[in-house]
Amino acid sequence: MTATTAGSRILSLAHHQPTRVLTNDELAVMVDTSDEWIRSRVGIATRHIAAQDESVADMAIGAAAKAVARAGVDAADIDLVIVATCTAVDRMPSIAARVAHHLGVPEAAVFDLNAACAGFTYALATADMTIRGGGSSTALVIGADKMSDFLDWQDRTSCVIFGDGAGAAVVTRTDDARSDGIGPVVWGSQPQRGSAIVLGTTGPEGPPALFRQDGHVVYRWAVTSLAPVARQACERAGVAPAELAAVVTHQANLRIIEAVAKGLGATNAVVARDVVDSGNTSAASVPLALSKLVERGEISSGAPVLLLGFGAGLSYAAQVVGCP
Repeated sequence: MTATTAGSRILSLAHHQPTRVLTNDELAVMVDTSDEWIRSRVGIATRHIAAQDESVADMAIGAAAKAVARAGVDAADIDLVIVATCTAVDRMPSIAARVAHHLGVPEAAVFDLNAACAGFTYALATADMTIRGGGSSTALVIGADKMSDFLDWQDRTSCVIFGDGAGAAVVTRTDDARSDGIGPVVWGSQPQRGSAIVLGTTGPEGPPALFRQDGHVVYRWAVTSLAPVARQACERAGVAPAELAAVVTHQANLRIIEAVAKGLGATNAVVARDVVDSGNTSAASVPLALSKLVERGEISSGAPVLLLGFGAGLSYAAQVVGCP
């Protein structure tokens, strides 16, 4: 392909969640916690937990297959597959390659991307720029994580937060700049504070790698730094915060979500609060929450939606997109 000034837009969305639902009351039997304690601190009521034999690839495939079917595109037309994940157990082949093989995508560029909970918005921006540059015409972008594999189920500060799942989007080329397309990304990081969120590694004879975070550092950073990032994404897209139809942030914590939405000034927007039912699903959280809003008809097709991912690194990425 030759370089083009064309843009891109999201053609379809879909999501997949495991069937098992873990409630706060069930967690209270496993660890020193309670429904009141969890709801008051992070706003979560339930989360979905994958079975031992349900892998990250399985969940990614589940979401991707539905997204492709909804888009009405042929698998042979997909020329780029990106999977955002930080919980792939096997190093290779990539989750993206496994998704492509399962769906019958013949010769696409495939790779995984690890920006933790900011992964989907990073991957969406990468797909958008690849399409704008002429390297792709139809991309499949997936966020999928199985955090339950990496939790210390005796640490009540972390095990109550997370759930498993996947969300997927089909992104297609447009011939001109469109108001319902994918807007410019605002992204970056504060790597000097990267130790605030860690999923470590271990040798083959050692214990499994476990998730750890300094919740106070992450909370203060999120509630003070992310609203300006969101406003900048709106400015670059030429959309005022009051014009947004929806705000879909990473579903980390209900208090963070509401603080960012308030700081942004998105007074007329539906604010995604899927964290209440799904917990923090890492890279899956933004597409999963957006897919549910679309399924329920809470956003009109073409309406502007702010996406904001943030997580380990401390990384962030925001863009305004048109609702498919």
